[in-house]
Amino acid sequence: MPSEITSDLPLRRGKDGLPALCLVTGATGYIGGRLVRELLAHGYRVRVMARHAERLRFHPWIDKVEVVDGDATNRDDLTRAVAGVDIAYYLLHALMSPQNFEDEERLVATLFGEECFAAGVSRIVYLGGMADSDSTLSPHLQSRADTGDILQNCGVPTIELRAGVVIGSGSASFEMLRYLTERLPIMTVPKWVNSRIQPIAVRDVLRYLVGAASLPDSISGDYDIGGPDVFTYREMMEHYAAAAGLRPRIIIPVPVLTPRLSSGWVGLVTPVPYTLARRLVASLKNEVVARNDDIRRLIPDPPAGLTKFDRAVSLALTKIKDAHVDTRWSDASLPGSPSEPLPTDPDWAGGTLYKDVRVVHSTDSVDEVWKRVESIGGDNGYSTASWAWEARGLLDRLVGGPGLRRGRRDPNHLVEGEALDFWRVESLRPPNVLRLRAEMRNPGLAWLEFTVEAEGTGAKVTQRAFFAPRGLAGHVYWWLVWPMHGLVFPSMVNSVARGRKNKRS
Repeated sequence: MPSEITSDLPLRRGKDGLPALCLVTGATGYIGGRLVRELLAHGYRVRVMARHAERLRFHPWIDKVEVVDGDATNRDDLTRAVAGVDIAYYLLHALMSPQNFEDEERLVATLFGEECFAAGVSRIVYLGGMADSDSTLSPHLQSRADTGDILQNCGVPTIELRAGVVIGSGSASFEMLRYLTERLPIMTVPKWVNSRIQPIAVRDVLRYLVGAASLPDSISGDYDIGGPDVFTYREMMEHYAAAAGLRPRIIIPVPVLTPRLSSGWVGLVTPVPYTLARRLVASLKNEVVARNDDIRRLIPDPPAGLTKFDRAVSLALTKIKDAHVDTRWSDASLPGSPSEPLPTDPDWAGGTLYKDVRVVHSTDSVDEVWKRVESIGGDNGYSTASWAWEARGLLDRLVGGPGLRRGRRDPNHLVEGEALDFWRVESLRPPNVLRLRAEMRNPGLAWLEFTVEAEGTGAKVTQRAFFAPRGLAGHVYWWLVWPMHGLVFPSMVNSVARGRKNKRS
């Protein structure tokens, strides 16, 4: 079905009259996986090139694209990848290379440009980094600019889209912003927090990338792309905290934090790898504000306008909380939004989600086990450790939560959406899945899920507890209650799998 973010854009045809064949490099990356989805939704034919093509197997679009398993540093692999291509998307970088990433990026860009020219590619579209050419650039931004120059001088019409901070789950810059803001209610920060930045939502980046494919070949050059807001990094953290429902952050800039110290600090507080953090932090000294809005005359704004920063953050956070437990969970979510995390996002993307997973094999049938799963809670209790849940319910009532007083509507059967003690039945798919969302008072979002699968004549029961912390208090809470997990969670999964006593005393 057509994508809501590109449905009003024209579709480019190839030399054969069919929808243009687009090559997407970096398809295992953050932008690449989403771009493939958008191009397909818009009607394009797509070929992807990946050094580790096996990582693509989880994408829902894998059966709709051609796959070239190859290395962009290998000319023969590039020759195979660009053969017959109309539009080539260059989404490659070497930021995680331990040394000399600039040399590697120049080599790959040169080879790519030469092979595209030899194959008669009609256009290259490159996503680079926004930078002020009058300033001394960081190695990262200078390498991005050098890559753009190489591609624009290869003989193929090239559109270079220069972005700053991309707002969406999986973006390294966004994850760094998010973790710093969530985990540190009080922070001393380097002076780069006063650098001005023009962030852009990932959905708008994708619109520009898809739109660039249909521009006339006579149009080439670099174009800055940014959202409607310009903030300092400090203001971005403050807006993020408000959008995430956090208390206002106390931010104290100090002049003594060097880029090296800042990188180590970011690497400690966030899950962004140190090598990547070091190169991103070094770039924050440069202001990244669009020099002009020429791109908006070539590719019009979406009907609803470019996405405001606060809206982009809210979309990304909704998807982070929903998508990491692999189901539809929130009425506020937007199915199919490009902010949604994909299976091949970096493993540090998508935020902290604590998990406790227990698996028990039962000799009882699926139906027998399901009866015990569906009767959990209320007067039936949770396990031989129901006293622990009662204590948690009492604590919840003391701080204004519902506690366990709501009980159950029916002792044996549940209905999706109903209250169950301090839970809400979020998903019910008899006789296989029960998922409960916590409505108790705690600093984060919590779920408890049971899945029952047939296993020979018996059943396998998987119990998963998830907790998405909110701010530093959420992380502290998880580790404070963690010792109790070894008591209550094994007891609970055994009670539903093997029928042990679980009545309240």
